[in-house]
Amino acid sequence: MTNTVSGATVGGHVVQADSIGSVHFHQPDPVPRPRQVRSPHGPFVNREPELAALTGALDRLDEGEPAIVVITGLGGVGKTELIARFTKEHRSHFPDGDLYADLQAYRHQGGVDLAELLAGFLRALGAEPPAVEAERFTEFRTVTAERRCLFFLDNVEHAAEVRALLPSSGLVVVASRRRLPALRTDGAEVRQLGPLSAAAGADLVRAWLGAERGTDQELAELVELCGGLPLALNAVGSQLLDRDRLAVGRVVAELHDREGRLVMLNDEEGNLRPTYDLVYERLSSEGRALYHLIGVHPGPFVSVELACAVGVEQAREALNELRAVHLLDEVVDDDEEERFRAHDVVRLHAYDRTRELPNRTEILARVVAYFRGRASLADRAMGARLRLQDPGGEGLPGFGSYAEALEWMQAERANLRAVVETAAEQRWHGEVWRICESLWPLYHNRKHYQDLIATHRLGVESAQWDNQPNAVVRLRNQLARAHYERKEYLLAAEQLARATELVPLVTDRLVVGVLYEMDGLLCLADGRPGRAVERFTLALEENRGDDHGEIVQRYHLAQALIADGRPEQALTVLAEAATRAEGTEDLDMLMKLPLVRARAHHALGQLDVAVTQAEACVRKARELSQYPKEAQAHTLLVALAEELDDPELAERSRARLRELRP
Repeated sequence: MTNTVSGATVGGHVVQADSIGSVHFHQPDPVPRPRQVRSPHGPFVNREPELAALTGALDRLDEGEPAIVVITGLGGVGKTELIARFTKEHRSHFPDGDLYADLQAYRHQGGVDLAELLAGFLRALGAEPPAVEAERFTEFRTVTAERRCLFFLDNVEHAAEVRALLPSSGLVVVASRRRLPALRTDGAEVRQLGPLSAAAGADLVRAWLGAERGTDQELAELVELCGGLPLALNAVGSQLLDRDRLAVGRVVAELHDREGRLVMLNDEEGNLRPTYDLVYERLSSEGRALYHLIGVHPGPFVSVELACAVGVEQAREALNELRAVHLLDEVVDDDEEERFRAHDVVRLHAYDRTRELPNRTEILARVVAYFRGRASLADRAMGARLRLQDPGGEGLPGFGSYAEALEWMQAERANLRAVVETAAEQRWHGEVWRICESLWPLYHNRKHYQDLIATHRLGVESAQWDNQPNAVVRLRNQLARAHYERKEYLLAAEQLARATELVPLVTDRLVVGVLYEMDGLLCLADGRPGRAVERFTLALEENRGDDHGEIVQRYHLAQALIADGRPEQALTVLAEAATRAEGTEDLDMLMKLPLVRARAHHALGQLDVAVTQAEACVRKARELSQYPKEAQAHTLLVALAEELDDPELAERSRARLRELRP
């Protein structure tokens, strides 16, 4: 007798049996399927050739290589809407998800932080990004080798940016204001998306207004005055919809008047200033105040909370007003707070409207003060550590948990960096170094070391101008730690040496302690555990009386003792640290200490105890979303399981490691 399963591909377990008693299968956790490309907005016209080009790329995916389609055109011409429409109609072709990245949010001083962008993609695909940034590119190719995803790269400026982000398979769709012909050598199909024709634009407006409102001639003129750009037509059309008595002819006449006496917004964007001036002038006073904030704020995202802090009255209503006329789009992220982003053309126009604003500097100062205060509150919500600045954030909402604070910082990362850079340009030195000090837990926990290096260089300079030697030493030490984590040991040693030169001026002995700590880490990396024991012992002495400082230095000292062949002594040190951490509810260190205890017991051959301690680290790391530390614990568990000949434990940890680092 023959039994077969036919007609389908089975992705799970198949059992053939005459009688089944109790059968249980362990199913792996599902692989994340990100859906990041936004839904299209409203009616859509006259883009059949470009949609056909995108659809044709689906046929090339089966060849095993990534397919690339580049859509170029002016800002506001509808590139994002086109790709959103295509994604919605063809999502079934991308069973592993669609991912979106706006390169403008990662662009700083002309360069794009590609490693951080890839870190976001890897997390969305269920992988933990490697701490070494160069390894993220190979990890990304590995993770995407067996997946069929769509990757939408928005606001690309150079072909090299796309080449660095190519997956092993899938469809890459690029939106750019530049032509990017060089990508044709990579097999890309490059399409220029032009403005809507008069007929197509009129059809789009008719779809909103109905057949009875406005003559054909008026609609044709409206399309022409808006440059055929759907973004501009959306803004004007929304106001026409909001005001039934507002005649199309009146809007056309007003646009004609402005066209004759105002210069273009800029050459690349086309003549959009009259269009957006008209939209701006019809905003409420609250809507205008929010528009001013968009023009002054150096970062890409705004929120109700930020608007309220800056002084925008009825901020929620103002946000809804700007969303209604397509001046703002909601941003989807993991943080609970709603964030909104203005299109680049809108931000440019808003900046133009606020350049001569009498209170521009005052608004900017409020923006900087808001982010300094919230960053300080988030930092303090993540536990005790050395801080030089007084508590900030008076009048601002706090954070209920470690994880909530970390997610807020992550969601605001682009804003925070932009604010630091702008505050430095304004020579607001006290604000700059204080924000940098608060950003340490974000940069260190999420491995944003490139951001840390860029901002802390400004922070060091500002602390020098502010005559704050303690802060200079502290920030140079954090710079050294970033280079250390990137395995740039010579650069780390250079920063440490420059910080040490200022020790005679330091008034806080805890600051001296962090220098001993950094030196100890470099000694461990250099294979000198005995010297590291000496340095961590000195750091411990400098931290006497500071609970968190003593716990951290005992944590480091124990690792050095294990490396130096003294695991029994390490356990004694760890017991003292654990008692202090439990008494002060130091969650971060209560997570880290069990892993070092596990290593000490492993060195002593006490494998069962080592497993128990490593598993304790796993549980606490998952509670705090500290996935790199969880991965370290599972790596140790695999080694312990092999020595114990425990295949079930080994496979369980390997399975979790595949989820964290596929």
